[in-house]
Amino acid sequence: MSVLKGKKILLAVTGSIAVYKTPHLVRLLVKQGAEVKVITTAAAATLVSPLALQTVSKNPVLQSISEDSHWNNHVALAYWADLILIAPLSANSLAQLAQGLCNNLLHAVYLSAKSPIAFAPAMDADMWQHPAVKQNFEILKDRKNHYYIPVESGELASGLIGEGRMAEPENILDWLEHFFSSYKKETTPRRKALVTAGPTYELLDPVRFIGNFSTGKMGIALAEALVEQGFEVFLICGPNVGSFPENNFIQRINVVSALEMKQEVEKVFPDCSIAVMAAAVADFRPATTAEQKIKKGAATTMDIQLVKNPDILKGLGEQKKEGQVVVGFALETESELEHAQAKLQKKNADYIALNSLRQAGAGFGTDTNKITLLAKDGSIQNWDLDTKTAIAKKMINFILKKENLIHE
Repeated sequence: MSVLKGKKILLAVTGSIAVYKTPHLVRLLVKQGAEVKVITTAAAATLVSPLALQTVSKNPVLQSISEDSHWNNHVALAYWADLILIAPLSANSLAQLAQGLCNNLLHAVYLSAKSPIAFAPAMDADMWQHPAVKQNFEILKDRKNHYYIPVESGELASGLIGEGRMAEPENILDWLEHFFSSYKKETTPRRKALVTAGPTYELLDPVRFIGNFSTGKMGIALAEALVEQGFEVFLICGPNVGSFPENNFIQRINVVSALEMKQEVEKVFPDCSIAVMAAAVADFRPATTAEQKIKKGAATTMDIQLVKNPDILKGLGEQKKEGQVVVGFALETESELEHAQAKLQKKNADYIALNSLRQAGAGFGTDTNKITLLAKDGSIQNWDLDTKTAIAKKMINFILKKENLIHE
């Protein structure tokens, strides 16, 4: 059953040429079981047929505070919605909403809203890049309970190619499904979690580095599993970590080196109930980084002096307070269990997740993994080869239950 079934979505349509996509968007939402009501600005009503929107939504399309001696109660409309979706959001309406103006029904509903507000901008590339538009965008994006559906690149109404297109209806539908899968009305603040993902790159010069093949897939899966259990997650990502569906409860922080990762970890860890250190952090870094590209010249060898990076996991083990849980990872190639048990003790971690490069389908770059979870009380859990998403859910659910961290 679709997560949109029974959801009440108030679609606000503003005066962008992208409004031609809105009847299709409404049809997609209705097919997924959502109840859709539509309000338009006067400009939007000249660009798309209100009758078409009324036909596909099966509800009257509203434009003014009062119509035919009937008052359209903007407060009731705002309270009715599980989510207000503004798509497309024109540059003009973006400015008006950012400044809190109230000269039409859409504005009045917006200013009365208690529900989440998602907005999908649509305008030409030059407008989208204008400093005034960017300033208004940042104002809106930073407001509590406001969520941005990213613009897309492609051919624009002007004939130019660039950023500024409203997201395609199918992509907006995907965004909404993911949103409602993770969004919960909060009566109490979410607990916070820290997850690290991906490699670190230690620079030799501006174009070369020491690194590894980690892609961050396991870390992303762990972050999403924590969100499902009611956590807000700080996801600290090294380079080479790909994109993932936007999640309202995952704050991504990008870093490059081990020193940068350590700095960001230490900022957020004091506020976190659990830290899952899934990143493959480089053990060493070059003692110096050349400011310019190192030239090969006539040399047949090159000596690189390395210095040890700080042990981020051990640092957390030393500073954790009562009630904080620290989970580390160990990727081994030999004597796996012995090395993981030693790491568990040495780092003062609560759990170590062991995986082996000798296991087909586990390790870097794959969509699957096989985990052996060692706990500080001596217990061991084994999970057979499965998708990283499934493994992450099993691992997180087990730890949270055992540590009494299940979110109520």
